[in-house]
Amino acid sequence: MDVHVTLTGAGDLAASIYRQLHDAILDGRLRPGERLPPTRELAGRLDVARNTVVVAYERLTAEGFLDARVGAGTYVAHPMAVARARRRRSAPAGDVRPRKVWESVATMRTGVPDPAYDFRVGVPDADLFPLATWRRLVAGELRAATLRPAGYRDPAGHEGLRDAIARHVGVARAVRARADDVLVTNGAQQALDLIGRVLVGPGDTVAVEAPGYPPARQLFHSMGARVVGVPVDAEGLDVDALPPDARLVYVTPSHQFPLGVPMSLGRRTALLDWAARRGAVVVEDDYDSEFRFSDRPLEPLQSLDRAGRVVYVGTFSKTLLPTLRLGFLVAPASLRPALRAAKQLTDWHGDRTSQGALARFVDSGELARHVRKATKVYGERHRLIRAALRDDFAAWLRPVPSVAGLHVCALAQPDATVDIGRWVDRAGVAGVAVESLATYGGPPGLVLGYGAIRAADVPDGLRLLRRYVR
Repeated sequence: MDVHVTLTGAGDLAASIYRQLHDAILDGRLRPGERLPPTRELAGRLDVARNTVVVAYERLTAEGFLDARVGAGTYVAHPMAVARARRRRSAPAGDVRPRKVWESVATMRTGVPDPAYDFRVGVPDADLFPLATWRRLVAGELRAATLRPAGYRDPAGHEGLRDAIARHVGVARAVRARADDVLVTNGAQQALDLIGRVLVGPGDTVAVEAPGYPPARQLFHSMGARVVGVPVDAEGLDVDALPPDARLVYVTPSHQFPLGVPMSLGRRTALLDWAARRGAVVVEDDYDSEFRFSDRPLEPLQSLDRAGRVVYVGTFSKTLLPTLRLGFLVAPASLRPALRAAKQLTDWHGDRTSQGALARFVDSGELARHVRKATKVYGERHRLIRAALRDDFAAWLRPVPSVAGLHVCALAQPDATVDIGRWVDRAGVAGVAVESLATYGGPPGLVLGYGAIRAADVPDGLRLLRRYVR
């Protein structure tokens, strides 16, 4: 173990070495069983007499923190010996405070055990991911030839992946894009962050859907924007309710989050006309539109846009896995230089290995095959949940029409006496994870995801949920 010891001034050097090693052991930076450098080696590095280090080692050994083994070296003592005096220490708390806005932004809980019946939103099925194929593609990217040159690369991302994404969204979603129009990001959230950095300043008005996607609202709010919720109905965002001074409008038109309704063609046209008149930018988040179970999809806003007012955002977190952190945006030419500069200042260019592997995954047709397979699996789960809502929950819930995505939304019946929060809490204790629509700023209702639950478990999970409803 390469131990970091700093000596300043003349003082008692042996005592200083002792104190720093003593603190490192108690803090857990030096763990039981780890070998310390020989006294002669450490003395040479510190430019002190060997006996100075010997004195520090002998004191620690006498106190039970070190174990000197003849002919084998000096080691941190057995865990039980250290535990008698161990005290965990952290960095000083300090009195430096963040800007006020960050006190209201909560991070997602991690390390929570998976529930027995997982109806959480936005979680794809990891078992569907073609791991063997992905491992082979990543291994190919890690060969030495693909790592040269070793310098920093284009902030827009892997050239092959940008070209593959342009062709994929062109075929699958009718998005008009070339490789130069695409910027690869670490998921859709980074895409929104870059857009906000480039377009939103303190005091600017940003319009978001209500109910809508909380991380987008929180992100723009953290940038100092005045975030205004705009109501959503059966046709999507109510364009007539947009604030006239909105600099940016964030929408999920293909599969509104969380209600699931698509934005009508009339509303899409009206939104684009409004943006052109007001000089605003529309951010189109097409987060899980690959999975469609019926009906032909409407054209995305980006393909209808003739004024260069739409930034199209996509992600592979729902299509493949969130852990890959791969997304993208397609931007008008007028915004591309600034977005590339913002990406470079943020993290330069992301992970080239996973980006190269995804390019091969798309080009080989594996992505299309995966989407077809996953759509069939998710379609069955979607059917089961909608049937149960119709047959077993009709007295309390009314499903919102949905033909795509990874979740279903159900609104409380107007004449039903319901306590959605209590349902969610009681079901969670019993191992059924569901979400309240109120979490997303919506009216009383439930949001049920089906990406992470097997079709065989859907009936039992919903039966258990119904028991608590009753």
